[in-house]
Amino acid sequence: MPVIDHLSVGVPDIAAGRRFYDPLMSAVGARCLADGEGFAAYGTERVEFLLLKPFDGGTPTGGNGTHVALAAPNREAVDAGWKAALAAGGTDEGAPGPRAAYPIPDVYTGYVRDPFGNKLEVIHKGFSA
Repeated sequence: MPVIDHLSVGVPDIAAGRRFYDPLMSAVGARCLADGEGFAAYGTERVEFLLLKPFDGGTPTGGNGTHVALAAPNREAVDAGWKAALAAGGTDEGAPGPRAAYPIPDVYTGYVRDPFGNKLEVIHKGFSA
C-alpha cells in the first residue's frame, strides 16, 4: 500500500486551476478523473492529486520548502510538462535537466511555480522509479 493516499494544492478558482493543470497533467500521462464546485481530482487509474478551494474560505498559499513532484515516464514528458506549465501561466523555478544534488543516478527534473504560488516538480527517475 502506498504511504501517500493523495496530495492537494490550494487554488482560488477551480476553473482557473484546471486551465493550468489540465495540460500539465496530460503531459505526464494523467487526467482529471472528477471535478466539482470546490475541487478537481487528477490521476491515471485513481485520484492522486487534487486542486481544492480552501475549506475555510481563506487565501490559498504555497509553503516555503514545500513542493509536489509529478512522476514523468521519460525525459521528454518532463520537458513537455515544464513547457506546458509555462505556457499555461506558470513561472520557471529550474529548467529541466539532470540534478547532481539528488542521491539518485540519472534523475532528470524541472521545476515550475503555478499561477497560485504552488511549487511543482516534474521528475523522471525520481524516488518512485
